Amino acid sequence: MSQFFSNVEPNIIDDEMVQTAIEEKCPEDLGDIAREKSINSKVVTELQLSFKSILQIDNLWPLENLTKLQLDNNVIEKIEGLQSLVHLVWLDLSFNNIEVIEGLDTLVKLQDLSLYSNRVSKIEHMDTLQELQIFSIGKNNLTILEDVVYLRRLKSLRTLNLSGNPFCSEEHYMLFVVAHLPSLVYLDFKLVRDSTVRFLHSLIGKSGSSILQSLCFVALGAGSLQKSGSQKHTTAFVEYLNGSLLFDSLYAEDREAAKLACLPGVGDLLQSYPSWFVSVSGSLYNYGLEEYEKREAEVSKFYKRLHEILAVNQQESKRIISDFESRNQRRLDELYQAGSGDIADSKRAQGKEDIRQLWDALMTLEVLVSNDLEELLQDFKRSIDVIASTFTENIQGIYPFHSIQCRHLENEHHEKVMKIAIATLEKLDEDEFEENFPDDIRRLLVDKNTIVSAINTSHSIRLRKIDKRESDMLCNTYQW
Repeated sequence: MSQFFSNVEPNIIDDEMVQTAIEEKCPEDLGDIAREKSINSKVVTELQLSFKSILQIDNLWPLENLTKLQLDNNVIEKIEGLQSLVHLVWLDLSFNNIEVIEGLDTLVKLQDLSLYSNRVSKIEHMDTLQELQIFSIGKNNLTILEDVVYLRRLKSLRTLNLSGNPFCSEEHYMLFVVAHLPSLVYLDFKLVRDSTVRFLHSLIGKSGSSILQSLCFVALGAGSLQKSGSQKHTTAFVEYLNGSLLFDSLYAEDREAAKLACLPGVGDLLQSYPSWFVSVSGSLYNYGLEEYEKREAEVSKFYKRLHEILAVNQQESKRIISDFESRNQRRLDELYQAGSGDIADSKRAQGKEDIRQLWDALMTLEVLVSNDLEELLQDFKRSIDVIASTFTENIQGIYPFHSIQCRHLENEHHEKVMKIAIATLEKLDEDEFEENFPDDIRRLLVDKNTIVSAINTSHSIRLRKIDKRESDMLCNTYQW
C-alpha cells in the first residue's frame, strides 16, 4: 500500500493518536467525556488505527487489555511494540510493507491474524501462537510451497488464506496444503471438501509411512525424469556407484593400504582390482537407474489417469449443472409470464423436483469418481509394491551384479594381499630380501600378528563401507 501514501508523512503511533482513536470508538456521549478527561487505558479492549499512514508501532503498552487491534492499510515495515498486549485475540496487519513475521511471541491468546498483502517471503516465528485459528497471509512473496509445512505446529488452525502468493500457481498446490494440514476446514475462502481429505488420507500405507509425501514431491517436480547428475543418482538410490567413486571411498584415509602397496606384487594386484570392482558397481548403477525410470513411469501413469478421471467428472458435472441452469432460466421466464397462481405453483414444484434430481445426479457422480479414485489408488499401490520389492530383492541377492559381488571381490583381494604379506615376512626372516623397505613398512613386518592385524583392520573398514552402501540403498527404497 506504500504507493497510496507516497505524498503523506509517515506517522508513529503516539499517545495523541491512541487517544483520538479511543474517542472515535466511544459512543457520542462517552466520547465527549473521553475528550474532557483521558479515559482509563485499562478499560479499552478494541482499537482501530487503519489508514493512519503509520510507519512504526509504538506506545501501545498501556493498553494491556486490548483484545482487538486493527493496523491495516498503513506503511508498517516491522512488527514490533506488541509485547505487552498479551490478551490480544484479533490482529489485523494487512496492507502494509511487512517483510518478516516477528514480534508475536507474547501474543499467546491470538486467534485471528491477518498479514494479507505484505512482503513476507517465509512463514516463521509463530511457534507460540498455539490458539491461532484463522491466518491470512495471501498476496505476499511466498515462493516455496514446502514452507507451508511449518504451520503443522499450529494445532488449532482451521482457516488459512494463501491466495495470491507465487507458489499458488503450482499444479498440485491445493492437494499439497490439504495433505500437510489435514485439520484445515477452509483454504483460500473455500470449504475443504471431505472427499478430498478422504482421498489424501487413503494414501497412507499400513506401515504408517505415507505414499502421499512421495507423490507430492513428484507433483512438485522432485521426482521428474528431467533430473540429472547427482540429484538423479540420489533419487535413484545409486549415488556413489557410477565410475570409481565407491572404490575410491574404500581406500580414502586408509593409511595401512597405502603402506602395503609397497610390498612386492601388491602394486600389480591393485592395478587389476579397481577395474573389476568399478565394473560391478557400474552394472548395479545402471540397474538402479532402470528401476528408477520404472518407478517414475508408474507415478506419471498414476497422475495421468488421475487427471483423466477428474477431468471427465468435472466435464460431466458442468454439463449437468448447465442443463439445470438452462431449464431453471426457462422456468423463471415462464413464472414471470404466468397469468395464474396455479401455473406458478406448478412451476415451483417442478423447480423443487429439478433441484432434487440435480442433487442426486451430482452425488452419483461423486460416488463414481470416489470409486474410480480408490480403484486407481489400489492399482498404483500394487504396482509400486511389486517394483520396490523386486528392486530390494535383487539388491540383496538375485541380481547377478549386486553388492555381494563387490564384497566377494574385496574378500578375494584381501586373501591375496594377506598371502603376499606373509610370504614377504617369511623371506625377510630368512634374509632373502636385499630390498630396503621404508621404516613404516618394516614396523608392519615386525611379526606375523602385527601384519595380520593391520591387513584385517583395513579389510574390515572396506567391508563396512560396502555394507553401508547396500544398507543405504535398501533403507532409501523402504523409505520411498
